[in-house]
Parts: sequence; C-alpha cells; structure tokens
Amino acid sequence: MQAAQDSEVPELPEYLPNPLEPAMRAAVATGANLPLALDTLDVPQPAAGEVLVKVTACGVCFSDLNLLRGHYPFARYPVVPGHEITGVVTAVGEGVTFPEVGTLVGAQFLYDSCGHCDYCVRGDQILCPRKRITGIVTDGGYAEYALLKADFVTPLPDGLDPVAAAPLMCAGITAFNGLRQGGARAGSRVAVVGLGGVGALAVRYAAAMGARVAVVGRSRRGEDQAKSLGAELFVATDESDPAEALKSWDGGADLVLNAAPSTAAAAATLGGLAPDGTLLLLGYGSEPLTLPTQPMILNRLHVAASPSGSPHDLRDTLAFSAAHGILPDVTPITLDQAPAVLDAMADGPAHGRSVITFA
Repeated sequence: MQAAQDSEVPELPEYLPNPLEPAMRAAVATGANLPLALDTLDVPQPAAGEVLVKVTACGVCFSDLNLLRGHYPFARYPVVPGHEITGVVTAVGEGVTFPEVGTLVGAQFLYDSCGHCDYCVRGDQILCPRKRITGIVTDGGYAEYALLKADFVTPLPDGLDPVAAAPLMCAGITAFNGLRQGGARAGSRVAVVGLGGVGALAVRYAAAMGARVAVVGRSRRGEDQAKSLGAELFVATDESDPAEALKSWDGGADLVLNAAPSTAAAAATLGGLAPDGTLLLLGYGSEPLTLPTQPMILNRLHVAASPSGSPHDLRDTLAFSAAHGILPDVTPITLDQAPAVLDAMADGPAHGRSVITFA
C-alpha cells in the first residue's frame, strides 16, 4: 500500500471555486438610504454560462452612490455594488469554453440580457428591455470575488493596467460610445460639458479621434486640465453664456456631449450647436429638458442620449484605449475605505477616480 497515493486529493472540476477560500470580504448595500455595510459572504459557485472572477479592482462610480440613495426603483437589496470590474477568471461553469481560467477580464454596467429580442440579436444588448445591471440588480465588484456571465465579460488587451483600466468599464465605455453615437469624427467640433470621470475621458477620446474639442465648465478652475487633455477652447459658464461662446466657435459645435449630472447644464448649450448638430446626454439631473422647438426645426438639431454600451462597444473602448494610451488617473483605495469615499462624493464633486483594489 502506498500512503502517498491514498492521501492524494482528487482534482476538482474547474467550474468549482477553491474550497480553501469558502468566504470573501464584501461591501453590501442593504437598502435605500442605508450606509454601505462591510460583511463576509460565501464565495459563489458558477453555474452553467457563468464565470467566477477574482476581483483585482473595482471603480467607485457615482451610480453606486445613487444606488445607496435609492434612485433606482429596479434595484435589488441587499446587493454588492460595483460595475467597473477587472479581475482574473478563476473558475468557469459547465459549458463555458471562453474565457478560460486565468484570463484577465473586465466586466461592465450591463450584466446580461435576454439574448433573443431584436436588440440582442443585432448586438444592442444595452437596449434589451430585460437587461440586468451589474451591482444594482446582481452582485458586483465590491467583493473579493464576482460571479459574472461568460458572454458579458471582456478580455483586457495586453499591457492594459487592470487597476487604471477599471473605470473604463463604465466611464470609458460611456464616453467612447457616446462619441460614436453622436457621430464624432476627425475634424468635427465636439464640446464636452463637465470634466469629471466621463468628461475627462471624452475629451481624450475625441482628441484621439481627430476632433476639435471644447470643454464647458462652471469656472476657470478646470481650464488647464482641459487643455492638457486636448481641448482647444474652454468656456466658463460663470463668465459667459455657453451657447454664445460655442456659436462663436466657427459656427457652433457639431456635437455637445453632456457629461455633467445636470439637465440644466445641457440645455444651456443647445443654442451653441451648429446646424444639424446633436446634443447627447450622458449625464442628467432630476429636472426635465425643455427644448426651443423653432430653432431646433429651422436648424435640424438633434437631441439624443446614450446609456453605456453593449459587449462589442466595451471591446472597442478597451482596444482604442490601449492603442492610444488612454487611461484615467485613479486613486487606489481599500474596501474598508469605500464607505468614506462614497460619503465624500455625496458631499461634493469628485475629482479623479477612486478604485477599490484587492491583494
């Protein structure tokens, strides 16, 4: 009898999580208008079509704060927030052949969709009426492990830093896809309203696309940053009317991309559009958008909005970011610091992106 053979541990199927790590640390939103709670949860097991990702980093997004504030009537509580996720696939469910265990992936706002409606079959899963949202309806990345759908995670391009890349899963895809939806191209005049996480990336993406870029902000405080990112014009709304300033910019903006959490800020720029121009909402406030119908009709103006993007949009965002070296400035934080960071975001505008990192 060979004792060594008797003591061997049989190899586990790759779709089961490591039994040596039965628990994980996580932050949980327990209900609307309740503080974020730190907790210990069981490590989930991937079912068919799912992957278990050991989280490397998860960006802290303003949407996470809105979840805690109860702004999403469709939210499921308790839920682990976070939809700007990067990490390594550590286990796969039955039937999953891609991505393989060991793949570094990113996961986005869109958790999954029905797969069979007209929007899904043409690749517009973000418009699926039955889509589910990561970190709002399903558990997200404020945890050491995240259970995700295999078809909705995206391998990271080689060389893309997973910590700095985490905000690309929301802020990045929102900015990049918004520019595409708005028709930005080389030589077009693009005005970005707001220089937060989405706005700063939009400026860099637009400049890399060959567009001319203006930034609209409340004061001159952001002017140096805007121009360092590639803007040729900065408009401070506390000094001048943004519509008039944009109209004097060679006839107006072809695209105004509103990245500010304010509907009023977007509306104030509408008169600064060139004929056939588009106002695209990425950010908005609680107030309704009022439109001046006559100038819109006479100048064939357009108003649209864009909610993040589909899996193919995230692939394009990450590929473009890697090709042009576009990554946000991030501040790594621990999971324990996440509640304080969210509290600070509630108190005033956040500058830069905080990213939860896991050892």
